[in-house]
Amino acid sequence: MSNHSLAFKLSVVEFYEKGERSAREVGAHFAVDHGTVRKWVASYEAHGVPGLAKKFSHYDAAFKLSVLQRMWKDGLSYRQTAALFDIRNKGCLSDWERRYETGGIDALTSRRKGGPRSMSEPPIPREPQALQSDEAKSREELLSELNYLRMENDYLKKL
Repeated sequence: MSNHSLAFKLSVVEFYEKGERSAREVGAHFAVDHGTVRKWVASYEAHGVPGLAKKFSHYDAAFKLSVLQRMWKDGLSYRQTAALFDIRNKGCLSDWERRYETGGIDALTSRRKGGPRSMSEPPIPREPQALQSDEAKSREELLSELNYLRMENDYLKKL
């Protein structure tokens, strides 16, 4: 619904409510899908002009559960439920229902999208082992390095 202005939506709804044409004909006249026309009309009838305005909402788990319970109790469709509760995207209702069936009320809590908000600490730069001075190494480290180099040398001689 965000692609069209409030005035345009209101004119489509008023044209439809004259009762002369079907939602399909009104949609063809205004170059809008007939399902969108029906959605705008239902939202307008339930909530008036504010039902057609842009809305940015985040719903908590308790509200989502109450919406689902009302939809199941009254046998409402996704479209009817979205119009009744002024939810602009009826597609989220099927997502809420699926998540509730798989994970209960805990699955209905809002999930943060994207990665972590802050950058992690940069890794501490380490000196490569070859560049460390021999004085900084312990006797055991020097002996293990010597043994490794001897094995490597012997292996290369055999090739």
